[in-house]
Order: sequence, then C-alpha cells, then structure tokens
Amino acid sequence: MRSALIFAGGVVVGAVLTAGGLWLGVQYTMRQVAEMQQSATPDTVRQMVKAGADLQTAKTEYERWLALGNVALWNVDAGALHLSRAYAEKLLDSSERFKNDWNYGNAVHKAHLAMGRVDLRQGNKVGAKEHLLAAGRTPGSPQLNTFGPNMLLAKDLLQSGEPDAVLEYLDLCQKFWKMDMGALDTWRRLIKEGKTPNFGANLLY
Repeated sequence: MRSALIFAGGVVVGAVLTAGGLWLGVQYTMRQVAEMQQSATPDTVRQMVKAGADLQTAKTEYERWLALGNVALWNVDAGALHLSRAYAEKLLDSSERFKNDWNYGNAVHKAHLAMGRVDLRQGNKVGAKEHLLAAGRTPGSPQLNTFGPNMLLAKDLLQSGEPDAVLEYLDLCQKFWKMDMGALDTWRRLIKEGKTPNFGANLLY
C-alpha cells in the first residue's frame, strides 16, 4: 500500500512538473516569435476574396452580420475606405440585435478596428486611437478569449509613432485574453523598447 502511494505521488509530481515545463516552453516560444523580424504581411487579397464570398453567399440577416466584420476590416487594404466604414457602421448597428450572441464581441472589435484603420489612412490619428481603444473594450468572445485581439490597427499606430495608445489597448485586451501565454507582457516590453513586435497570426484573426 505504501509503495503504491509513493508511486502515485511520483506520478502526480511528474505530471505537475511536465505541465509546468510545457507552460514555460509555450511562454518561451511566444517570446521568441514576438522578437522575430516581421516576415510576410498578411495575404490581404485572399482575406478580401474570402470575406466577400462569405457576404455574397449569406442568406439571412444573421449570416450577413457574421460576414460583415471581415469585409469591413479587409476592404481597407483594397483602398475602399468609404465602403469599409459603411460596412463597419452597419456591423455595429446590426450588433444591437445580437448582443447575446457568441459573435457580438468579435463584431464590436472588428467594426472599431476597421473604422480606426480608415481614420488612420485618412490622416485622423485621434479617431484611429479612439477606435483602437473602443475595440479593446469588447466584452470578448470565444475566439478573442482564446487567440487574442487583432493587431492590425495597433501595428499601424505603432509605425505612426503612437506607442502609448497601443500599450493602453494591450491593457484593455488583458481583461478578456487570459490565455495569452505571456504574449502581452512580451509585446509591452518590446514596444517600450521602441520596437514593433512580430504579432504573427494576430494580424489575421
């Protein structure tokens, strides 16, 4: 009996140490990725084509609402700024009818990011920063809570010399992104050092 308990205890300790090692390993990987030089930019053409197809094939108001976020976000890269803002405003307006839906937080997040990106392209940094912070005030969603925020507008603002707004955005995102694996702290550190982190897949979500 005693030997069985010792064996069981050893298994538990081993499992805890293994889990701790995996956690540290994931955090290390996140830090390494964040500090890598930025590689290829997101495939905006593919993103726009997919978003447009999703909107065209939507058969209900709800399906159109689900598709509007990506359409608004990626039309900025096509230079269709007025269209992107119109989609984003429609997205926010429609969201009032879906406040209890799993996608509500995504919709709020992407609508403000799209409008902020439009503002920045039009030279309105104040508006861009306001929309960035509004995007960070999203209540979260299954996707945002797991994979984190979209960093397209944050990256653009960093490159426009607005690190303080981006740091405030990261603080807001901390409230819903509990599974960041150390990414937020790493991004904060790099930004305070005057660098632009490699945001990786968070430029695509």
